[in-house]
Amino acid sequence: MNEKLTDFQQLHVWQKAHQLVLEIFELTKKLNKDEKAELAVQMRSAAVKIPVKIAEGFMRRSPKDKFESYKDSQDAVEAVKYYLILTRDLDYTKDNVELISAVDEVGRMLTGLVRSTKTK
Repeated sequence: MNEKLTDFQQLHVWQKAHQLVLEIFELTKKLNKDEKAELAVQMRSAAVKIPVKIAEGFMRRSPKDKFESYKDSQDAVEAVKYYLILTRDLDYTKDNVELISAVDEVGRMLTGLVRSTKTK
């Protein structure tokens, strides 16, 4: 049976994005020292934007507005991915391959969501 979604929290991509935010917050707890503090703030902000924009897009009426919100979420995915690469290359984190993989998964899911919205 195909039930209509009534809340953004039912979206699998939102659930994955929310889990990603929780993991980013755990990671950035380890970065909150001296010059690393600003990076942690920026990384958290970008991560939070992903599920926020998914939630906003879910409530939009027009396909164009949905598309714009979901695209903003995709932009935030790329920012988070860069921050993870940066923390790795600066040796602030030891191994964040799984987290980068989770970001990529959310990105792929968002690509599907954007495509489905664009075709409507």
